[in-house]
Parts: sequence; structure tokens; C-alpha cells
Amino acid sequence: MPPPSDIVKVAIEWPGAFPKLMEIDQKKPLSAIIKEVCEGWSLGNHENFALQNADSTNFYITEKNRSDIKNGSILRLTTSPSQTAAQLHERIQSSSMDAKLEALKDLANSSRDVTFAQEFINLDGISLLTQMVESGTEYVLPLSSFPFFYSVFSGSPTSFPITNTSLLQIAGYVNKSAMDTAVLQRSLAILESMVLNSQDLYQKVAQEITIGQLIPHLQGTDQDIQTYTIAVINALFLKAPEDKRQEMAHILAQKQLRSIILSNVIRSPKPINDEMAHQLYVLQVLTFNLLEDRMMTKMDPQDQAQRDIIFELRRIAFDVECEPNNSGSIEKRKSMYTRDYKKLGFINHVNPAMDFTQIPPGMLALDNMLYFARHHQDAYIRIVLENSSREDKHECPFGRSSIELTKMLCETLKVGELPSENCHDFHPMFFTHDRSFEEFFCICIQLLNKTWKEMRATSEDFNKVMQVVREQIMRALTQKPNSLDQLKSRLQNLSYTEILKIRQSERMNQEDFQSRPILELREKIQPEIMELIKQQRLNRLCDGTCFRKISSRRRQDKFWYCRLSPNHKVLHYGDLEESPQGEVSHDLLQEKLPVADIKAVVTGKDCPHMKEKGALKQNKEVLELAFSVLYESDEYLNFIAPDKHEYCVWTDGLNALLGKEMTSDFTKSDMDTLLSMEMKLRLLDLENIQIPEAPPPIPKEPSNYDFVYDCN
Repeated sequence: MPPPSDIVKVAIEWPGAFPKLMEIDQKKPLSAIIKEVCEGWSLGNHENFALQNADSTNFYITEKNRSDIKNGSILRLTTSPSQTAAQLHERIQSSSMDAKLEALKDLANSSRDVTFAQEFINLDGISLLTQMVESGTEYVLPLSSFPFFYSVFSGSPTSFPITNTSLLQIAGYVNKSAMDTAVLQRSLAILESMVLNSQDLYQKVAQEITIGQLIPHLQGTDQDIQTYTIAVINALFLKAPEDKRQEMAHILAQKQLRSIILSNVIRSPKPINDEMAHQLYVLQVLTFNLLEDRMMTKMDPQDQAQRDIIFELRRIAFDVECEPNNSGSIEKRKSMYTRDYKKLGFINHVNPAMDFTQIPPGMLALDNMLYFARHHQDAYIRIVLENSSREDKHECPFGRSSIELTKMLCETLKVGELPSENCHDFHPMFFTHDRSFEEFFCICIQLLNKTWKEMRATSEDFNKVMQVVREQIMRALTQKPNSLDQLKSRLQNLSYTEILKIRQSERMNQEDFQSRPILELREKIQPEIMELIKQQRLNRLCDGTCFRKISSRRRQDKFWYCRLSPNHKVLHYGDLEESPQGEVSHDLLQEKLPVADIKAVVTGKDCPHMKEKGALKQNKEVLELAFSVLYESDEYLNFIAPDKHEYCVWTDGLNALLGKEMTSDFTKSDMDTLLSMEMKLRLLDLENIQIPEAPPPIPKEPSNYDFVYDCN
């Protein structure tokens, strides 16, 4: 007869004594169990004791988490959280510096347990830690290893308010020329957290930290320091009010900062890691977002200063001298202006200011045209005069092209959109010039004119040309050119003829051609393949998987195994002493969970064990492999897959058991592969091939097998 489910067999340790084996009744109050354990070792004052997990976590057993105790668990009798908190609270106030630092290490280790951390906070421990930060650098490094340290100094609603003294102290660490690398790194991380989480703290940090003070940290060789420095710059930029943003933009646009980032970070011998790539991407996006105001500003046809820009474009193109007011009649001058504006390629020949009332791109298009005319004057004049001498139907309209191209570039670079949290798509070439967007436009407008000629386009082909130019630009950007000159050479190789070849090659590699009959065939085959994938996932669950138990600090040499029963109705699982060699039988797995009791499958941040263990939140690899099975009211079974493949197999299989859709990347990849193979088989060219009704006869055996090569 199996033991009652409420009885758990455990071993309990006590320093200096042999471990005690006992049965814990989960129905009894925890205090009564602790009292019983204390009496067994003749210990009084049982209220000063508690039970802990005897693993690297050292988490306290409470009424909330006692259900996690499994058969064979090893527990430890220790002092209660309140007693331990009081002792450490006293130790960190020791007069001895070594004793203080040792106590801080113990405190950081213990504070990973929420139960202990709450007791320490109740003793006003946060104020004590804040005072220590204010008193000297030697405390920043050990304190920064606390799980709740960054939330305390982030200004978040759940944290304690930071004092001006603390802020000045941390800012002082950043401003010092010679500072311990670890302390500097933690201080920069704290400043970034402050700025991003509180507008009030942004104001305080902005008063103490300037971009100029951060620049020296970019000139070192430590990529982590450089990453945190750019992160602080990005945070200051992102949280700056509108009136301060242009000032920040002026600082960022300075050649000194850009060239330092280019030479010391982007062109550093060290490869750029993902976090640095993300911060550079954020800086790139924030810099381009400064163009949003001009992009969303319509031209005022009555504004003489804005109209003078159009006059300047006309003057540079046709070298028109300033004419006296009385030269010619008004009608003659209007006729001359209309003729020139037509040559410049404006849609509205009479009043070209009307062309810039569309937003986007608004006034940004006119800014780009003027920059091109002034800084690349020869190319500008050549394009305008070249097209004005063509036949009307073959001229490439410079004005209209510039407006549409500016709009396309804004869409490509996502001007005005907030940076994505997980994107690393920065382009080194945009850090090589102070006016990179304008230079980018100048290269692309010349490309557009070249492509127009190669396509022998007419005004009716305008949209087709723009599509080809977009494709040329996107293909060149995917190659990540290191400079604007390199971009030019890449675009030079992507001529219209080359684009046609690439398109043809891609069409040849496509199996479906998007025709309606073939799309219908795909839709008909897809459910069959999805059922095949589902069966494969369930078969893998029946084979089972060994999962490693992971704590918040490090991996442990403990394992547990889970597998699905052959009838797909029960999950069998249980702890193992070591990693198994092959499958584990159902008999060795004592625990079981009926599939009918499963309510939901959650992944990532939604998993209970990811919410509880704060340290794991910082580990993206673990977070991406975590999933949980929820059953009954608030019960759950937590998993951390050994790799991405097993994660996809199990989440797919569990969702299939619940009748839900399988959405993992692995399923999409399998679907694409199997669907492609099946479509190619069904679409084999069998024209003029006679398929016999009966299978061909088996040939006679050869007279000898001398032709067989023995590999051994």
C-alpha cells in the first residue's frame, strides 16, 4: 500500500550531529514540526529555529513553499530568518572593515531568499545599506551583488527613495578618472537604472553627469565599461524633455564623440558583443529620431525663408544671376520660373512649395535636396541638366524622386519609432560621418537616377523604379558596409541587371510560385504534415527527457526525469541521483500527473519559478528554456529544458496534448522542410514519362560479387 500523499520522508541535518530521518506530515503546522525536530536534539526555544533546503539555495521552508518538499529531500535546521537578519544587521555595523565586508558577502548570499530579505528590510536594513554606499567605494562592489540592490537605487515605485548624498556619491565614482573597474561598471548600471525609471532622478543625474564626463570611459579597452557608458548616454537622451533633446543632439553630433565611438568601439580589435550592438543600435535610432520634427513639418507656402530654399535650388542648378526687379514683365518671369521648376522635377510647376505639404517626409525632403545641391554640387547639376535634356516621358523628376526617396529612407530606418528591446541591427557606416543621413540620401538619389536610366523608365514607371531602388538599398544594407564608400561600391554592384538575375534565381528556388492551384495543394497537405509533426512530438515525450535541477546561483548535480505514458494520459516523473544512460522505466518514476488535470502551459517570464528566483531573470539563456505545467488551482510542475530543441519538443507536445496549436520555431522549421519536400515530390515533372501499371521485374542475381568493395 503506497504511503499517504501528505507524508514526506526527508533527512534533516544539524551541525555536529548525525542527520535525522523522519516523516513530515504536511497537514501539521510547520511550527509543530520544527518543535518536534528541536526536541529530538534537546534544543530549547524552538521559535528561534527554522528549516532550510540543504542545497546551494539555502531557501527557508515556509507555509507557502512547503509543498515543494519531495520524498528524499535533505533539509537543514538553522536559526530563524528574523534571528539571522538581526545577527547580520549587527555584523555589518562592526568597527572592523574586514568583518563588515565578510558580513556583506554573507548578507548578499542570504538575501536571495525572499523570506530572509523581508526580515532584513523590516529591520530598516535598506537605510543602513544606503548609508554604506554614501560612505565609500569599498562597499559598492559587495552591495551590488544583492538581488534587490538595483531596485533600491532605481527609483521604482516599490523601492526606497534614494538620497541626494547617495546619488552624488555614485556620480562621483563615474566622474573620477581612476576608479576600480568593477565599481565603475556597477555605478554606471545604477545611473542608467535611475534615469530610465524616474523622471525626478533623471533631473538629478543630468545635473551631475554630462556627456563630456562620460567620454573618457569610451576611450578605454574594457567593452563592458564602454557598453554601460553608451547605455547611460542613451538613457539620458531617451528621457530628455523636448527642449533639452536638441541640445543633446548637438552634443551627440559633435565629431569628437562620434569619432571616439567609431575608433574605440566599432573599429576596436575586439568583436562587438550582442549587448554593445544593441546599445549602438539604440544610439543610432535615437539619433535618427531627431529628424522626426522636420519629417512631420509641412512647408508653409507663404513663408519666404522656406521659399528661398527652392530659389536656391534653382539658382545652383541653372546658375541664374540675381535679376533686377524691373527686368522683364511679371508674366515672363513666372513663365521662366515654371519652366525651371519643371526641369527640377517638381509636381507643381507653378508653386513647388505645395510638393512639401505631404507628411512624411515634409520639410526633411527639402533639407536633403539643399544639402545635396550645396555639398555635391557637380552631381546635382549633372542630374538636373541631364534629365532636362531628355524627352519628357524619359526624364527622371529630381524633385518628385527626392521627396519619395526621403520618405522611403525614413521608413527603412524607422525614423520616429522607439528602439526595439531585442534588436542589434546597427550600421557602422552611420557612425563615419557627422551628417550620415544626408550623405546616405545623396548616395541613394544618384543610385535612383542611375537605375532610372538602366530601366529606360518613363514617368509611368516611377513606382516600379522606386521598388527596385528600395530592393537595391535593402540588399546593400544587409551586407553591413563599414563606410559610405563601401556602400557606394555595394550599390554599384547591385545594378538593375543584377537585381533581375537575383530575382530570377530566387524564383527558380521557389517551389510554389504563389499560383492558386499550388496554394490550394499546400493548404490540403498542411494538416497531414501537422499531424505527422504532432505524432513525432508525442513519441518524443513518451521517450522522456532528463532535466537538470537549477538553482538561482549555479547548476547542481541533481536530475529529474519526466516522460509521457504510451496511452498519452499520464506524465510520470521523479528525481534521479545521476544522469541516466538511455530511457528510464515508468516503475522508477514515483510521481505522476494526469494529463486531464493540466490547465495550461506557460513559458518564459510567466513561469512561477522564473518569477520567484530574481537571479534567473538576469539569465536570458535560462529564461528562454523555462516552461511550466499548471494544474489544479495553484499547483505547478516547473521545467528548464537542457537545450532549445528539447524546449520546443516539450512545449509543442504539451500543447498538442491540450488540443492547442504548436507554435515553436522548431515546428515552423519542420513544417517548412516537410512541406517543401512533399510539394517537390508531388510537382515532379512527369511529362512524357510512361508509368507502367505493373512494377518492373527484379533482375537476376549476378554470377559473382567481385565488384563489391569490402570497406573493412
